[in-house]
Parts: sequence; structure tokens; C-alpha cells
Amino acid sequence: MEKISKNISYNEAVHSNTAKRKGLDNTPNDKQIAAMMTVAEMVFQPLREWAAGPIKINSFFRSEAVNRAVGGTGKSQHCKGQAIDLDDVFGYKTNAEMFGYIRENLDFDQLIWEFGTEYPRGNPAWIHVSYVSKDKNRNRCLKAYKDKNGKTKYMVI
Repeated sequence: MEKISKNISYNEAVHSNTAKRKGLDNTPNDKQIAAMMTVAEMVFQPLREWAAGPIKINSFFRSEAVNRAVGGTGKSQHCKGQAIDLDDVFGYKTNAEMFGYIRENLDFDQLIWEFGTEYPRGNPAWIHVSYVSKDKNRNRCLKAYKDKNGKTKYMVI
């Protein structure tokens, strides 16, 4: 397989520096690939068209081993191929603009303002968005933050 979608190569979707460094397998199965293609079709491609330029994928698919190695949650949708982390390092749209566009225009399961500066006037460090299915999507918006002990927490926004 070479492409997940028009603008996402298979290699980009499964790339993980942690997997390479630690020698971990990060190969999705057919069900996970199908989920990745759905996320790409329903969220990434419409966002990419709107942004009119490339969008950096920080993380898409993660095997359970890779997810553990990066400190991901046990219920991470990345392991199912249902979540993608995006960061507009290319300057076409800010992460805040992409967050707003997804929230107002696309169907999604979860959309997370990941750290960065304060919502809604600031800019997240990156955005996490997931898609399950039209019937199961919750359209849930969250903001990630660190509590006083440095533990990641989420609040509904």
C-alpha cells in the first residue's frame, strides 16, 4: 500500500521515531488501515483542501507497543487508526484556525486542543482529532493541560 489518501502516504501515516529508535513494529492490520482511510477521507482531506497547503502529521497510527513507549493512554484511538495529531508548521493555517474549522465544519469523535496557549484566543501546540463513524462520533471538544503534579488532564470546552 502506498497511499492512505490523496495527501497522506502510508509511510507518513505509520512513521514513528520512537518505533525506529526502539525497534518496535508499527504495522497496522487491515481493519486499522480501513479506519485510517476513513479518518483521512472524513477529516484530513477536507481540512487539507480548506488549508490550501500541507499539514504536518505528528502522529497517526501507533501500535500498542509504540503507544506504550510514547506514554499514550491505554484507550488511545491512535492504536485503532482512528486518530491523527496535526501541526501546521508550514504556515498555511494556525493550529487554532484548524481547530475552529474542524469544530464548525466537520464531523468528528474527539477534537483536542493540545497544550499551547490558552483556548480560545491562543494557539494549541498541536491538535488531536479522531473519527469513529457517523453513528458513533461524539463531537466532543477537549483541552489538554497539566495538573499541579504534571499529569495530563482534559477539560471539556
